Amino acid sequence: MVASTTPGKRGTKPRRVRLEDIAEKVGVSLSTVSRALAGEKGVRDDVRQKILEAAKTANYAVPTPVAGKKVFLAASSAAMIDYVRNQFTLYVLEGLRDRAQALGMEIVTRAVADQEEERLMLEEALADPDVAGLLFLTVDDEGMLAATRNFGKPVVMINGDDPLMRLSSVTPCNRSAARLATDHLIQLGHERILFLTRPGRHTIERRREGWRDALLAHGLACPDDLVLPVDDWLPELAAQAVIRRVEAKGLDFTAVLAAGDSLAVGAMMGVQQLGFSVPGDVSVMGMDDLPQAAFLNPPLTTMHIPMRELGYVALDLLRDSLTNVPMPARRVELACHLIERQSTAHCLPSSRMVPASAAGV
Repeated sequence: MVASTTPGKRGTKPRRVRLEDIAEKVGVSLSTVSRALAGEKGVRDDVRQKILEAAKTANYAVPTPVAGKKVFLAASSAAMIDYVRNQFTLYVLEGLRDRAQALGMEIVTRAVADQEEERLMLEEALADPDVAGLLFLTVDDEGMLAATRNFGKPVVMINGDDPLMRLSSVTPCNRSAARLATDHLIQLGHERILFLTRPGRHTIERRREGWRDALLAHGLACPDDLVLPVDDWLPELAAQAVIRRVEAKGLDFTAVLAAGDSLAVGAMMGVQQLGFSVPGDVSVMGMDDLPQAAFLNPPLTTMHIPMRELGYVALDLLRDSLTNVPMPARRVELACHLIERQSTAHCLPSSRMVPASAAGV
């Protein structure tokens, strides 16, 4: 949108046209203007037309009407595996479909496992005039993303980011969330905090960086041997990794921060199978806040990730790209917050730091 000035007042600072200005001109509520410009339901056709004309007269950048349009959702293999295993993708999809329903749009899901499947999907989306744009869910593959950068319709990544900022994206604030989680453990007196992770994705690497940020900010060591990789997100694999590490090096940490709740479940399993207690000997913390986290034994302290909201914002970001005003790619990060339960506790002087020789290995 463009700025307006008050006639006759030289040097008056330009003022941007606001939704309130349009609402006042048409004589309707602000929410009615917002719904009308968004193409949402619940606004009479004659009122919608007056609002659109007022916005046009004021040179307000109005998004292209999206009601009745389709959006292709390209879900990677990783996203579909996650859909089955730990529900993160499920909640993102719920949020996306709720927002699409409010906007009168249709979400068409396409599983994309390789570049050939992507090519076919792009051709279909480009040929269909009813397709407004594309959403890519949990995609990091550089080859798969390359073809979308010259695509003729808007593209938004969900739960993934383009390091070179050529595509717009929406993610949780992975780095700051992990920083807050680690800060919480440090405030409880923990100094040796194991980071349990499934490497491979940009977003998860941001969580490792947040763990490191907190340790360095508090003057604590963050050696590489405190990062424990797991080959998959399965709890049993995380449990095995923790057991192997303690058997090799002893219990040389008092807390575990896991890059996801499923890994945190495995960390608790491994610690308990070794005869230690959570949180008496080891505090364990996750990241996700999946519903089952509250029903574990003990209930899991975790960072709440706004999963449904990722879907809402992704669709709004794509819709905003449908204006006639050129916009650079944007990266939107959603704030996360701490959910404190019983799997974390103060690190007491009596907490056991058991060397390998004393652990019976």
